[in-house]
Amino acid sequence: MKTTQLCLSLPFLALLAACATPQQRCISQATRDMEVVDQLIADIEGNLQRGFGLARETVYRTEFQDCTPAPTAKYPNPKPKMCPVPVPETVTRPVAIDLAAESAKLASLEKKRAQQGKTAAAAIQQCRATYPE
Repeated sequence: MKTTQLCLSLPFLALLAACATPQQRCISQATRDMEVVDQLIADIEGNLQRGFGLARETVYRTEFQDCTPAPTAKYPNPKPKMCPVPVPETVTRPVAIDLAAESAKLASLEKKRAQQGKTAAAAIQQCRATYPE
């Protein structure tokens, strides 16, 4: 996502979060860690399916932009000038992985996810009792 898109979407997301009911906010808070673990599990499953991992990396390419000085009384017609500007770009590259280690990591995360599910179920019940809709 480009920085401009992110900056434009943040106020919208904040407004959207403000529209959530207290119960929804409570449940979201109680399940936040589970969502992270779910994403990690999905990433590892994808790595195991492909047989390799994906690493995101920021590289910079040079883009030339107009940086002609503004006209002044002394120089009413300044000479056009182009300046190099580094532009960040995120690329995804394949990386080698240890399939046995990834499988062990997946098993560990699935066990952790099961524990989180039990803990979250109790927290969700508490949220529903505290903030009935």
